[in-house]
Amino acid sequence: MNQAPTLEQQIEFQIRTSGPMSVATYMGLCLTHPSKGYYKNQDPFGAKGDFITAPEISQMFGELIGFWVVNLWQQMNEPKTFTLLELGPGRGTLMSDVLRVACRAPGFRDALDLRLFETSPALVAEQKARLEAYDPKWLENFENVGTGPIIILANEFFDALPIRQFVRKENGWHERQIGLDGDKRVFGLSPTPIPPMSMPPGVADAAIDEILEFCFGGAQLMSRLSQLVSRQGGAMLAIDYGYARTQTGETLQGVRRHAYADVLEAPGEVDLSAHVDFEALASVARQSGLAVQPLQTQGGFLTDMGISHRATALAGANPNLAQDIRAAEQRLVGADQMGELFKVLCAHSPGLQPSGFGA
Repeated sequence: MNQAPTLEQQIEFQIRTSGPMSVATYMGLCLTHPSKGYYKNQDPFGAKGDFITAPEISQMFGELIGFWVVNLWQQMNEPKTFTLLELGPGRGTLMSDVLRVACRAPGFRDALDLRLFETSPALVAEQKARLEAYDPKWLENFENVGTGPIIILANEFFDALPIRQFVRKENGWHERQIGLDGDKRVFGLSPTPIPPMSMPPGVADAAIDEILEFCFGGAQLMSRLSQLVSRQGGAMLAIDYGYARTQTGETLQGVRRHAYADVLEAPGEVDLSAHVDFEALASVARQSGLAVQPLQTQGGFLTDMGISHRATALAGANPNLAQDIRAAEQRLVGADQMGELFKVLCAHSPGLQPSGFGA
């Protein structure tokens, strides 16, 4: 009986028959191929996975976001029904911590309509185990999220969406592609330059060989979600590593077992991601009529939300874990760790005043 082709063989076949593919096409195949993609077959989280996210570092992260959610719900006059939607919930750790805190508010649990957007069958199983008490529903698209106010959480979600890359040459910008040199996958350039008006004005003076990354899928998704929030009322909180202004520079990276890996090696077995252009996302949200808070660092957001007080309380209740609790706090807010690299974007209905963003 013939074995099904590997993802590597499928990519090679596609390149040989259709020509070089964009970086976005390659990322999409590697991450979300229906049967062989990274997020279909891997559990990337935790010590045994490829990376550790903020909710896995400490419960404080999710608890403070729980306070943030409750505060918004109260500002919206405590609607009797509202949707709480998380994009890419991982193992369900973040949402479990959020709801442990939020459901202490009178009326919150009865009003909650929990929705989760997840593509990994293995992770859906873990989410069910952690969150079944809250009657979650899983989405395949964003068409069925109720008609009431909606609060959307996206932690380390946008960084995994496929990007396209463009390289500045003497005669303009050319899209970076992936082709074959013999049997080896290599980067190359499309021979056709991109019209200058298609590029952001902020990169007009880019030097030769500089790389611009753009996440068209992220912009489209942000537009859809922003229109949803604009229509129904509510807010969206996106936390990810990225930059505040559109800029050049390559950030595409591969991670495997907590170490950097070649992005062209072992398709489907390496996590691929790129830094998020928060200026582009904020612009899309504003075009949909939402207000956007000044971009905050993760360290600044968690500090404004009271992580120091929460760490003190946890350490007092668990003196034998006090050192670990303070170390986790520093990892989340430290400028040399996650505090500065990770940013927090909040887009919301005009009139709301989300906490965590200063005065």
